Amino acid sequence: MKIFLFISSLLLFSFLLLFTLPLKDLPEKNRKPAGTAAALQEDQEKIKLGEHLVLTSGCHDCHTPKKMTAKGQEFDFSRALSGHPADMPPPDVNRKEMEQKGLVVTQTLTAWVGPWGISYAANLTSDATGIGNWTEKQFFTAIRKGKYKGIETSRSLLPPMPWDMYKNMTDEELSAIFAYLKSTKPIKNVVPAPEPPVTNAPGK
Repeated sequence: MKIFLFISSLLLFSFLLLFTLPLKDLPEKNRKPAGTAAALQEDQEKIKLGEHLVLTSGCHDCHTPKKMTAKGQEFDFSRALSGHPADMPPPDVNRKEMEQKGLVVTQTLTAWVGPWGISYAANLTSDATGIGNWTEKQFFTAIRKGKYKGIETSRSLLPPMPWDMYKNMTDEELSAIFAYLKSTKPIKNVVPAPEPPVTNAPGK
């Protein structure tokens, strides 16, 4: 009887010891690398900050297509940040008259007609037709220097993109926005190329 009790106690002790092992004593394959959870949490917080900045900075105003509802135009978030739809024509206006009078005309805020010609809001999603292939350095160059696709030798960004305001964001803010944009749903949409003005200069 004493032997039975001794063996039972030994088994119970072994069982408790097995399930109360400190994390550091677990086999390597059964535990995550130190800092992984913290890094993931940090990434999520960075993306969340980027999403907040995109919302509050009015990025959706121009870069998200609209849909007509009983209450008028509303954001079509199924195509969020995908830019001017490839199959949508620009506003049907007398461009020469608009340019001569220095007027700016838009219909859905994704296409703009003005003295500079016609500009279209870019696709900012993570698709290859958006910024899917961009580096963070390109994003910084686009916002800080107003360069198309973040390429130093490319053309300047066209109105009404307020990059000269956004360039004042901190590195942390721009990095967070870029992280969020890279996390968005990829939407394939080849935005039309901008068009030059039909007149050489206002009044001509």
